[in-house]
Amino acid sequence: MEIHDINKIEQATHWGRKELGRLGLGILFIIGVMVYASNIASPDVNIMLVAAAMIGGYMAMNIGANDVANNVGPAVGSRALSLTGAILIAAIFEAAGALIAGGDVVGTIRKGIIDPAMIPNPETFVWLMMGALLAAAIWLNLATALGAPVSTTHSIVGGVLGAGIAAGGWHIANWAKVGQIAASWVISPVLGGAIAAFFLFIIKRKITYQEDMISASKRMVPLLVALMTWAFSSYLIMKGLKKIWKTDVLTAMGVGLCIAVAVYLILLPVIGRAAKSMSNNKESVNSLFTIPLIFAAALLSFAHGANDVANAVGPLAAINGVLSSGGMTAKAAIPLWVMVVGAIGISIGLALYGPRLIRTVGSEITELDQSRAFCIAMAAAITVIIASQLGLPVSSTHIAVGGVFGVGFLREYLKICYARMVEEIREHHAEEEQEELQAYLERFKNASIDEKGRMLKQLKESRSQLALTKREKKGLRRIYREQLVRRDHVYKIAAAWVITVPASGLLAAMFYFMLRGMLLP
Repeated sequence: MEIHDINKIEQATHWGRKELGRLGLGILFIIGVMVYASNIASPDVNIMLVAAAMIGGYMAMNIGANDVANNVGPAVGSRALSLTGAILIAAIFEAAGALIAGGDVVGTIRKGIIDPAMIPNPETFVWLMMGALLAAAIWLNLATALGAPVSTTHSIVGGVLGAGIAAGGWHIANWAKVGQIAASWVISPVLGGAIAAFFLFIIKRKITYQEDMISASKRMVPLLVALMTWAFSSYLIMKGLKKIWKTDVLTAMGVGLCIAVAVYLILLPVIGRAAKSMSNNKESVNSLFTIPLIFAAALLSFAHGANDVANAVGPLAAINGVLSSGGMTAKAAIPLWVMVVGAIGISIGLALYGPRLIRTVGSEITELDQSRAFCIAMAAAITVIIASQLGLPVSSTHIAVGGVFGVGFLREYLKICYARMVEEIREHHAEEEQEELQAYLERFKNASIDEKGRMLKQLKESRSQLALTKREKKGLRRIYREQLVRRDHVYKIAAAWVITVPASGLLAAMFYFMLRGMLLP
C-alpha cells in the first residue's frame, strides 16, 4: 500500500477518533457520577438513586452541549471571543452560577404542568421523574447532533408531561399551563427578535449611518453600554442572585440603575480617549462593543447556571427527596452533591459538544459583528425581565436565537430598502455618463441617513419616481434573504422548537412504561 493511501485512510478515520474520544470522556464522567453517588453522596444509597444520578449527569452534559451555546454563540460569531475563550468563560461562570447562586429548593413538578395529588404512590413518582429526565436528555442529545438549539426547559416539561400522562391519564395534566408554554414558542423568539432588531436599528441610525461615526460613538456607546449594564444588573439581581439576595423588581431595577450610572460616568472619558486613535469606519465602532460583549457572555452564563441547572438536577433532587423521606413533597431540597453533578456535567458537555451549537448560533444563521451580537445580548436580558414581570413563560434559548433571526431579518429589510434607493438613482441617471453615476452612488453610500433622505427627495422633485415591478421587488428580496439569513436553519430550528414538547413527552411515556415493567414484581 502506498504512503498517500495510508494518509487518506488516516484522514478518513480522524473524525471517528475524535468522536470516540468525546464519547469516551462522556462515559467516564457518567461512571464517575455513579461512583460519586454510591460512595460519597450517602452511605446507604439505593440503586434507584444511583441510576437517577447517572441520568442527571447525562442530562447536565446535554444542557451544556446545547443550551449554553446561546449565551456565548453571538460573541464567538462576532469574533469578540475565540471559541476556546468562550468555552472557558462559559464553563467557569455556569459552574459558579450553579454552585453560588443556584436554588436551595426546587419544585418537584416542573412548572406545575401535572397534578402531583393524582400520582398514586412515591414509587410511581420516582419512575415518572426518571423517565422524564432520561427522555429530555436523549431529546437534547438528538437536537445537538442535528445542530438545532432547543429549549431545555421545554424538554423537561415535555418529559414530565408525557410520563405524567402515562402514569395518571390525560386528566392529570394542567392543560392551561401547557397552553402557556406552547404560546412561548411564539412569544420568546418574536419578543427577543424585536428587541434585538430595535437596538440594531438605533445603532445604525445613530452611529453607523452618520458621516462622523467617531463623534456619534462618543455620544451613544457609553449610553448603550450603560443601558446594557442596567438590564444585566437588574436581571442578575432578580434571577441569578436570588439565593444570596431575594428582592423585589423595583429594588433590583433601582440598584441596577445606580450601577449603570456609575458605568456611564466611567466610560465617557474612556471612550473619548479611545476615539482619538480610531478611524471613521464601522470596524472601529464595532471594536468598542468587544469588552461589553465579553462581560455579557459571562453574566448570561452565570445567570443561566443559577437558574437552568434545575433542569438537570431538579428531577434528581425530587427523586432524592422521595427516596430519603419515603413520601412526595411540593418542594425538594437540592443537596450539594446533586448541584455539583449538575455544574460539572454542564461544563463537560459544553467543552465536549458545545462548539457545534456555538458555531450554529454565532455564525451559521446570519453573519454577526460585535454591534449585532451586542444587540442580541441586550435582547436576552431585557426580554427575560419583561416576561418575568408579565408572567409570560419564555425560553432563554428561543430568545437568543430569535434575537439572531431579528438581527438578520432587519439587515435584509435595510438591504432591500437600500437596493430600491440605488435603483431609483440608476433610473434617474440612466442617460448620464457611467462615471458621474458611480460618483453619485459613492456619495450616496457615504452620506448620513438624513443626507440620503434629502438626496432622494431632490431626485423625486426633479423627476417622478419610477417604481419597480413586483417581479423586480421579489427578485431583490430573494437575493438578499439568501445572502443574509440561511432559510434552511430557520426551518430546521423552528421545526425542532415545535416538536420538542411532544417528542420528549412521547419518549418519557415510553421510558416510564419500560421502567415500570422492569421494576414491578
